[in-house]
Amino acid sequence: MTTVSVFGGTGFLGRRVVRRLAAEGATLRIAVRSPDRAQSVLRAADPDRVTVFRADVRDPAAVAAAVAGVDAVVNAVSAYVEKPGVTFESVHEEGARTLAQEAAAAGVARLVLVSGIGADPGSRSPYIRARGRGELVVRQAFPGATIVRQSAMFGPGDALFGTLADIVRLLPVVPLIGGGRTRLQPVYVEDVAEAIVRMLADRRTAGQTYELAGPRVYTLRELVSFALRLMDKRRLLVPVPFAAAEIQARLLEFLPGFRDLDIRPKAVEDIVPTYIGRLRTPGPDQG
Repeated sequence: MTTVSVFGGTGFLGRRVVRRLAAEGATLRIAVRSPDRAQSVLRAADPDRVTVFRADVRDPAAVAAAVAGVDAVVNAVSAYVEKPGVTFESVHEEGARTLAQEAAAAGVARLVLVSGIGADPGSRSPYIRARGRGELVVRQAFPGATIVRQSAMFGPGDALFGTLADIVRLLPVVPLIGGGRTRLQPVYVEDVAEAIVRMLADRRTAGQTYELAGPRVYTLRELVSFALRLMDKRRLLVPVPFAAAEIQARLLEFLPGFRDLDIRPKAVEDIVPTYIGRLRTPGPDQG
């Protein structure tokens, strides 16, 4: 791919996709709602090969400008919390449809949609339902789209172990959703970014759906205990009922994954100690 437009190019995954594509020599467009947030990404890439576009996926005109003349588009836009004017449906369903339609109209060769593990249009969870419906509308508008369903991602700046570390530092107890029995298969964000770059380089991935997860399955209790050991903390673990937000980590064996892209995913134990350890606070541990 010579020219690639990355929507959500300043996000946790998007900025890593941008950096890897830049390293491969691609010309890039970073399409974001707030261009000011792109400065950190620009510092890591050749400024002559990167252009920032102000574009909201819900704005057809802005999207059309950002995809005009490009070879490929990556939709890494994500909203994990709803707020006034930003709903799961507007971003993951309507926004995904708009981007797919404009990419198809512009004659873009490849489209990669970053979705999520367990995406299901019939789910009771508004987030998971919007993700599932987003996949359907993208397939309708752009049949050759490649869909990526990644598990909960970890890496420096993540919302998984970073949040756990914040809770451990601030609270004397750690709540365990679902009694801590919820099963997760975390995946290293850099592995997902590399997978997306390889998908763009391989036409055989067009029209495929990939489920990307790490090499091990953990319970939430195991992940919390791991973070506590890394931070040299002791906390009371308190089970709380599993609420409406369904965490699904089902991997469908008939779908391709990392092996098909010749990637060996890294484990939590290999990566998390390199950044959670830096979160330890100085001085005596009062936990």
